[in-house]
Amino acid sequence: MEEYTVVCPYCGEAFTTLVDDSAGDQRYIEDCVVCCSPIEFQLTITADGADVSVRRDDE
Repeated sequence: MEEYTVVCPYCGEAFTTLVDDSAGDQRYIEDCVVCCSPIEFQLTITADGADVSVRRDDE
């Protein structure tokens, strides 16, 4: 498990989350810890490590 800091695409607040990068590429929904909006996380494993991107679930 790795800890990442992300910025909520709804409220703009930064928060940390734990990501399991041992399972390979993933896409999942997690609620913002500040505003409770559903954020879509996309985890991509590259040769340089893990890349975490977030976007609004309603996009």
